[in-house]
Amino acid sequence: MSARPFQVLGIQQIAIGAPDKQRLKTLWVDMLGLEVTGTFQSERENVDEDICAIGSGPFKVEVDLMQPIDPEKKPAVHTTPLNHVGLWIDDLPAAVQWLSAQGVRFAPGGIRKGAAGFDICFLHPKSNDEFPVSGEGVLIELVQAPPEVVSAFARMALA
Repeated sequence: MSARPFQVLGIQQIAIGAPDKQRLKTLWVDMLGLEVTGTFQSERENVDEDICAIGSGPFKVEVDLMQPIDPEKKPAVHTTPLNHVGLWIDDLPAAVQWLSAQGVRFAPGGIRKGAAGFDICFLHPKSNDEFPVSGEGVLIELVQAPPEVVSAFARMALA
């Protein structure tokens, strides 16, 4: 196995799905005090989500509260309540290239702009014969960290 050409810097987001995101907002926004920082809808991704935040600056973590646009379609963002975990990556293209070469299975769609405007891609939750490494039941989103997040994590590592 060759040397890994990228670093996982930290948790960028968690995404929680339900049939009705308003019920999620009652807990996460009304009771726990998270701030809604944006919204996102995508027919292709079958998602209607509110983007919330914990913390600030480069250490802010998104909490995405999601419901399906159509409960009968895929992806079914509500059938696994903890839908996915997002990881900050310092060099997303290098990560995708290297992980693919190691047999990691990626979900369809490749690198693309995500709901919060960062480049993203997903590791598939299930492996197959061609790609034997997967999230083993967990959908994992790799998120290109912006320069200020990369440098903040670098400073934290030196402290």
